[in-house]
Amino acid sequence: MNESEAVRERTARLGLPGLVDVHTHFMPKNVLDKVWAYFDAVGPMTGRPWPITYREEEGRRVELLRGFGVRAFTSMLYPHKPGMGAWLNSWAADFAARTPDCLHTATFFPEPEAAAYVRQALDDGARVFKVHVQVGGFDPNDPLLDAVWGLLAESGTPVVVHCGSGPAPGAFTGPGPAGMLLARHPRLRMIVAHMGMPEYEDFLGLAERYESVHLDTTMAFTDFSERLAPFPREALKRLADLQDRILLGSDFPNIPYPYLHQLDALERLGLGDDWLRAVLHDNGAAMFHVKP
Repeated sequence: MNESEAVRERTARLGLPGLVDVHTHFMPKNVLDKVWAYFDAVGPMTGRPWPITYREEEGRRVELLRGFGVRAFTSMLYPHKPGMGAWLNSWAADFAARTPDCLHTATFFPEPEAAAYVRQALDDGARVFKVHVQVGGFDPNDPLLDAVWGLLAESGTPVVVHCGSGPAPGAFTGPGPAGMLLARHPRLRMIVAHMGMPEYEDFLGLAERYESVHLDTTMAFTDFSERLAPFPREALKRLADLQDRILLGSDFPNIPYPYLHQLDALERLGLGDDWLRAVLHDNGAAMFHVKP
């Protein structure tokens, strides 16, 4: 049995029509090449190599996700400096137009033009945004983003935020800045990337405090991450109680292990088939109106 068949067998056993993965990466080739170069050199940061398992050309990566039975996925992309946001959003809009199972994704950076191009992305049909506080090196509470967060909160558009301090802390990572943002915009539909790794319990607390906060599973609970930042087993009950606000994320293609391993890692938590069905498909399908 190849990996695609094994993934499909797993979802079929749970009675699911497939998967909804809210954290996958597609971006312009020159940008992705730089991202891959970063991961190739990330060993000194984490103390261990980070090989890219699915270093394939764009069309092949789409085929792989479809082969796994992923019914909807994202094109997570993010600027690391001013002047990139509008260009990345234009690329993502084109990618979504030619890839109907991709959820139209957009992004932004703290700059004077941000509110205008975020509004344009929303008008163009963007369904989810991605922000990388660590790579961007910015405070999510930067006044240049006040109007952006307001637009997203008012429209109810989910935004995946890498705000945890893994794999290495940044100046504005951790639950403090994210908590300040939510205190100002309590209706913001924030999806905390990577379960907030390694500050898992703090970000679980934000989800318990704010009904609009979700967490994605990206890389969490896997053997790779457990060696770096183990999830506290005493928090499993809280994870179970938040069943309706945990979403499958994988970080495909930038993962140092097979896609199937993320599913294995979630199953071995022992939280039951109902929890798995919610996380692997139902929560994401409900959030993004993915039809059966």
